[in-house]
This record gives sequence, structure tokens and C-alpha cells, in this order.
Amino acid sequence: MGKLRLHRGGRWSRRTLLALCLAGGAASPGWAKPAPAAEKPAGERPKPAAKPLPADRTTRLPARRYDAARLRELASQRDFRYVEPDQSTSVWDAFWARIWRWLGSMLRSPTGRVTWKYGVYAAILVALVYAVLKLLEVDVTAAFGRSGRRGQLAYDTGAENIHEVDFRTRIAEAEAAGNFRLAIRLGYLEALKHLTDGGFIQWQPDKTNHAYLLELPAGPLRDAFRAATREFEYVWYGDLRLNAALYQQARASQRAVSSLLAGRPTAAPAAISQPA
Repeated sequence: MGKLRLHRGGRWSRRTLLALCLAGGAASPGWAKPAPAAEKPAGERPKPAAKPLPADRTTRLPARRYDAARLRELASQRDFRYVEPDQSTSVWDAFWARIWRWLGSMLRSPTGRVTWKYGVYAAILVALVYAVLKLLEVDVTAAFGRSGRRGQLAYDTGAENIHEVDFRTRIAEAEAAGNFRLAIRLGYLEALKHLTDGGFIQWQPDKTNHAYLLELPAGPLRDAFRAATREFEYVWYGDLRLNAALYQQARASQRAVSSLLAGRPTAAPAAISQPA
């Protein structure tokens, strides 16, 4: 190569040299790679962290005032009344607290959860069985050796034969003695006798009142017997206390059944209310 010439005080030659340096550096393999960062010496200390700025003490904040009426309103509310609870408890409260803690610990265990689950199912089953037995009018107490209320009456109503009882005489005796409950029982048996004599039902000592009701065809006779049955059960099984007025209403329902069997028209008797 020839010597580079200088023009105008050497400016052209410097530009040429700069261009040649740039061209030679771009052609080298390590031109595009950045230079590795210099490693810190082992004994060099880290730079201290920047100090926080001091608090602004020149800006004046507005004064806050509380509404005294609002504070009194909040203080009167129950949710804002903070009272220390009384640490002293009675023996009764301590007993129930111990019971609830025992139940809680038992239900948290696997055995307790299983027992609770099947215990609830058993209680529901017992309630359903009891409801079905009550609907079927089954005397559950007889299975445990109890005879109900029969032993409390001077007249044995468990083994009577409706075809052998003089109902007119017996009812008159019960009314004279003021035993309205027994008179209602005898009047209901008399209605059963009339239904049996008419061929509407088949009387048996161990049959339930509901079974007799199902044997009757739909119509006025069945409605009258249903009303008489309901009122008899209120008195005999529900311990409804009868006065003279309620007794006459119940007897009117029983006479309505006999009147329909005899073909005589009768007015619908007023129903007596169920005991509370």
C-alpha cells in the first residue's frame, strides 16, 4: 500500500484510519460479545444501603375533630359494648359445659361419628314405626304388659259382646252416675252393633275402628261414622273431659249413624273440638 495522504491539515487521514479500525473490529469473532463483568475482589466490602428520607415536618396537616353525638350513639349500641364476662359459673352451667365438651370430643372421633350417624337413623326408624302403629290404632302398651285404662273403670269394656249388652239400660246407668266417658263408649259400641246387624261391617273384638271405617262404602253413612269415631277417640283415648253440652254433641254423632241405618233423616251434629 502506498502512503496515506493528508488533506486539509490531516483530517482526511484520520477519517480513513477510523473507518479501517471499525471494519477490522466487526470482522473479528468476539466483536458482538459484551465484555465480561469484572469480578469483585474477595476482601471488598458491600456498599451501604441508602438511608430513608426523614419525615416531612414542614407540611401542616388539618386537625381532625370527632363527632361527640356520633360517639354516644355508637356507645349505646349493643355491638360496641365490651364487658368482661363473669368468670364464676354455677354448678348447673358447669355440668352442662362438661356434657357438651364430652359430646364434642366423642363426635370428633371416628367411632363417635359412626355412632351418631346410625343413632339418628335408628331414631327416625323408631319414630316412623310409632307413627304407623298409631295410624293403625295398635295398642303398643299392651305389648309391655299394660292394659291401658280398663282397670280404672267399673265396667269391663275389653271383653264385652255387643250382641249381649243391653245398651239402653247400660247407657242410662252411666248417665245417671255422671260417667259420661263410659256412656260414650257404650254408645259407640251400640253404633257398631247397628252396623253389624245391617250387614255393613263384620264385628270382631280385636278389630280397630279404622278397619270398620274402611269396610263402609263412601257416602253419608261413612262420613257420619267417621265423625262418631273421631269424637269417641277424643274422649276414650284422648282423655277429653266432658261436660253435659259436649256429651250431648258426641251422643248426637252416634245417634246420626243409627238414624241413617234406620232410614230417618237427621241433622248433622256439631263436632266437638280436639283436646289440646
